[in-house]
This record gives sequence, structure tokens and C-alpha cells, in this order.
Amino acid sequence: MPELPEMENYRVLLSEKILDLPITGVIVNRDKSINKEIQTFSQELVGNRVIFVERRAKHLIFHLANGKRLVLHLMLGGMIYWGTESERPDRSTQVEIQFGEYTLFFIGLRLGYLHLMTSKETEEAMSDLGPEPLDRRMNAERFANLLKGRRGTLKTTLVNQHIIAGIGNCYSDEIAFAAGLRPSSKTQNISSSPELTERLYRAMQSVLREAASEGGYMEMPLMNGDTKTGSYDEQCRVYDREGEACPRCGGTIERVEITGKKAFFCPNCQHEA
Repeated sequence: MPELPEMENYRVLLSEKILDLPITGVIVNRDKSINKEIQTFSQELVGNRVIFVERRAKHLIFHLANGKRLVLHLMLGGMIYWGTESERPDRSTQVEIQFGEYTLFFIGLRLGYLHLMTSKETEEAMSDLGPEPLDRRMNAERFANLLKGRRGTLKTTLVNQHIIAGIGNCYSDEIAFAAGLRPSSKTQNISSSPELTERLYRAMQSVLREAASEGGYMEMPLMNGDTKTGSYDEQCRVYDREGEACPRCGGTIERVEITGKKAFFCPNCQHEA
């Protein structure tokens, strides 16, 4: 599932392509991927323009010239592609938004969605999300306060969107590795230690910033000639690396299940808090 770095990469790249271009056509191949009648959805978009692309957690929010929003959540298996008809990806599309000769293809929206909302509806939909980990207002003190009183494991805390927004399975494991902590560590043990809390905060910042700057781990380029998207995939230290050698100590990376979520870690150099 795309996480904060993947959606931030999409935001940056799309902002260079689609802003202020008139929407010339809309194709909906799966009506369950949108929240309006197809005709209404199309009528609201054709002739409109995207004036700003925002990311909130794992969502992209396309701000339209008429004040409404298109809210995208790719969920598991979702991705997007920007190109001409001749560059159309060999994948089924659920929604296509046309900008003249170019189209924004929405792929794999079986669980994900593209919803047309008012500004107020968008705010309400995002109201239960936790703060952004890379927001300028986030610091070590605020992060420590987020952990206070929390119980459970480090893994479940990091992926809880109500606590911190945008982190999922991949980057929770990468953050735990960078901090030298096992994903099964108890959150209350970490929060009771200023040193461990600071270490975890620094790991979160460094991993997410590096991954976003490297385009995340998405498997498919966003557009023809895109060499950035997905380049972080080969740099993942532990995620999906079961049985491989740890890049830090040479130990063997293991996979476990933590409350139904897969987690990858090195048992040699990551320790329980």
C-alpha cells in the first residue's frame, strides 16, 4: 500500500504537470471507485482545473478551481499513471481524467477510491487523522507527547493513523530498524525512556525524508521517462527482505506477525525496548 513517501512523490511530480490545465474528459470504468453518479461526477470535472495538489497522510487531495476537492486514497494495489493514449499502461483502469492529449490514469482502485467532496466534507473525512510526521510543527517533544500513555507494540503504534498519519507496514519496519528497536517493542517502554524516544523520532524523520526524496518504493513509474518513482525500493533495509543478510550487522532478517501485520527485522542488531 502506498504510504507517505509514495504519495508525497506523486504530489511533487503531478504538481509539475497538471496544475491549471483544463479537464477535457472523464472516463469511469468502475462506479464503485467514485462517490457520485458517473454523469454528475463527469459534469463537475469537465471544464474544471486542478489548482493545487495536497497530500494528507496517505491521501492526495486535488483542489479544484470551483472550490471542491478530489480525494484519492489508493489503498492496497492502487497506483496512478500520467501519459498520452499511446503511453497507456497495460493495466485495467477504474477512472481516467483527461487533460487534452494527456490522461491521468487511476489503476487498481478495487479497494481505493477517488471521491468528489466539498471543502467541509474533506476536512471532516481527515479530521480523525493524527499529525503529519514531517510537518514543520512536529518536533521531538511533540512526538514524545504522542507516545505518552500509549500501549501496544511499536509496530501497531507507528501504523495507527490516529496517532501519526502516513506510516504503514513498510516504513514502520524501516523506522524500527533505523532506531535499532524490534517492531514488537512495547510502546510504553519506549515512551518511558527519553533516549529511546529521541532515537525513534530521529529514525522516523530520517527514513521518511530519505524515502520521499528517493521516490518511495512504488513499482511503476508515474510517467514516461520517470526514473525517480520507486528508486527507494532497493534501499529498504529490512522490509520484504526475509532471509537476506542485514546490511548493518550481517545477521539474517526475519519475518513475524504482530497483531495480524507482517513485520521484518534483524534479531541480531534490533533489540526489545
